[in-house]
Amino acid sequence: MLLPDNLQSVLSQNGGTVTTAQANHAGISNERLRLLVKSGDLERVTFGVYVSPDEFADRMHVIQLRRPKIVYSHETALFLHDLTDRDPINYTVTVPTGYNATRLKADGLTVFTIKRELHEVGVTQLSTMFGNKVAAYGMERTICDCLRSRNQMDIAVVTDALKRYARRKEKNLNTLMQMAEVFSVTKLLRNYMEVLL
Repeated sequence: MLLPDNLQSVLSQNGGTVTTAQANHAGISNERLRLLVKSGDLERVTFGVYVSPDEFADRMHVIQLRRPKIVYSHETALFLHDLTDRDPINYTVTVPTGYNATRLKADGLTVFTIKRELHEVGVTQLSTMFGNKVAAYGMERTICDCLRSRNQMDIAVVTDALKRYARRKEKNLNTLMQMAEVFSVTKLLRNYMEVLL
């Protein structure tokens, strides 16, 4: 069984990944998806998410599709921003307070929670190593998150990230200071930055 053109087009627009909702929107029924999986023309990677069999599933992207509220943060955001060499073994995400994170933790994710009004602050779209877009915090927000959570992180990773940030041409120290203010790490940030700048 060959993939219908409309499904092929959705797959190519989304890096070889399609959700049930996207497929339905393109006119592909759930029954058709089931038959495509059965014939081996499509692979079901998790509930409601499918990939072309020749595609390597982008786990970071798949998780984002399944849980649109999550924002990649801390070590994972450092990795996406190239502020660390450590490839995250477990992805770290931040969710708003009240979000049921049981499934996320069961899937091996490290989960941080934050007040709802601060959850969206500094969110940007970054590319995974497969070129798919995911929600992650910007560099400045990520630095502040790492300082706030320094007791739960490897301090060498945090220090290295600050050094790399200080060398970046596209750093924005004004934004960094504003974020530090919002997340109450101004004094701590100044101590680190005095040493680095």
